[in-house]
Amino acid sequence: MERTEPPSQEERGRRFAELHEGPCFLIPNPWDGGSARVLEALGFEALATTSSGFAFTLGRADGRVTLDEVLEHVKTLVEACDLPVSVDLENGYGGAPEQAARAIEAVAAVGAVGGSIEDWDAAAGIYDIGHAAERIAAAAAAAREQPFPFLLTARAENHIRGNPDLDDTIARLQAYEAAGADVLYAPGLADAEQIRAVTAAVARPVNVLARPSLSVAEIAAAGARRISVGGSLAWVAVEAMAAVAARMLEEGDLAGLRGGGQVSEWLGAG
Repeated sequence: MERTEPPSQEERGRRFAELHEGPCFLIPNPWDGGSARVLEALGFEALATTSSGFAFTLGRADGRVTLDEVLEHVKTLVEACDLPVSVDLENGYGGAPEQAARAIEAVAAVGAVGGSIEDWDAAAGIYDIGHAAERIAAAAAAAREQPFPFLLTARAENHIRGNPDLDDTIARLQAYEAAGADVLYAPGLADAEQIRAVTAAVARPVNVLARPSLSVAEIAAAGARRISVGGSLAWVAVEAMAAVAARMLEEGDLAGLRGGGQVSEWLGAG
């Protein structure tokens, strides 16, 4: 079945914004055009990129890609599916507020309708809260200048960067909310109690990084509006491939190989 005319960026942006006004929803993270098409075929309503999963497709570790490479990746995803796409922009590819703004402008120009900015980079560590809020304010201003709805997600990195200080995380998210972020995100929250503390402390929708120990219902009940999975789906796929390949090499066992019939259906080629 051939794809119909793709939706406009305005339509995708409006759909993405509307999702944040309803009940908690899943936003999975494809790592290439094919995985985006599969997730769309399965019925998901929006997608977010994964910096680690995309870096893997280039044979690199997380944090080792350029903004130009990310832009090509975003183009691929937007052209591959009809869903709203939000982009993991890491720290905005530079520590200055204008660099965070430039990252938002750049991905908006290639079809994205959302993007996230972190408050950490490898060289500087976790930014001072005042500087981090300035960066979010600049990114928010760039998002507001777009001629379509564009949702900015502000990320507080404490819990995955060796500083699991919940009070500081909440203070940061509150500062980013005041600076103009549309969605707030603290990856690495450990349990439903921490999620509940964050969602109770802010007024904007909160994205939560999925944990195998919690169900979608439990995360939603704790107040999350959006659940992403980061690179986890990519690692599920890679580890499954590696397990079959290892059996081929070590045991001569080819039983794990599969045809592509189901994939063809997901890609609309059936």
